[in-house]
Amino acid sequence: MEPHTSMTQKILIIEDEEGIVHLLNLYLKDAGFITLVATDGADGLALHAREKPDLVILDIMLPAVDGFEVCKRIRAWAQTPILMLTARGSEDDRVNGLELGADDYLVKPFSPRELVSRVRAILRRTASQESGGEAPPETERRLLCFPGLTIDLAARRVEVNSKEVALTPTEFDLLSLLAQTPDRVFTREILMNRIWGYDYFGDGHIIDVHMSALRKKIEGSSGLRYIKTVWRVGYRFDIHAS
Repeated sequence: MEPHTSMTQKILIIEDEEGIVHLLNLYLKDAGFITLVATDGADGLALHAREKPDLVILDIMLPAVDGFEVCKRIRAWAQTPILMLTARGSEDDRVNGLELGADDYLVKPFSPRELVSRVRAILRRTASQESGGEAPPETERRLLCFPGLTIDLAARRVEVNSKEVALTPTEFDLLSLLAQTPDRVFTREILMNRIWGYDYFGDGHIIDVHMSALRKKIEGSSGLRYIKTVWRVGYRFDIHAS
């Protein structure tokens, strides 16, 4: 059992399937969270603005305003962590959600235990970022400068060809981890553990989806590629022509 630090943390569930709402309420309340529920996108946005939750669990397929639009609007005014739910099998949908600013996703049907684990991992990482975490070593305070790419670790800022590129927190964490140890190959398991924590339940495909979204943002206009896939192993930072 985790410490009851989650007792004052509010989770906003935006989901129109009654059975899933009941299940999420049951498991999240048992884990010590306060839950708020909206059954359509418009009500979810209003509830988010009024209650300022610590995390949003957001279904893609919603009446009135779909999950993609809800995610986009939330990101216009807040950095609230978002965990997306989808019944779709298309990777394009998952990439779209991550590019709009979602922090993670789960495909229905999912394990409630896994969902609670992911919620805790996202909130821990968010809390660490907000508190500043431990002071970084001097070697990590500097800018990481590569051809066409600059990474400011302290400001969590990335520029491609001197133009700032907006990355999600997960995308920035992945890029900075790879870039600080060029040529080292990271397996998907190591990346998941370093980014989400050692109790993360997800499979390696979540890394592939985040990497796909990250590559589109930093490699689209640079003429260079910065992330290389090592077949059947994982990824490494490697600058090469596109």
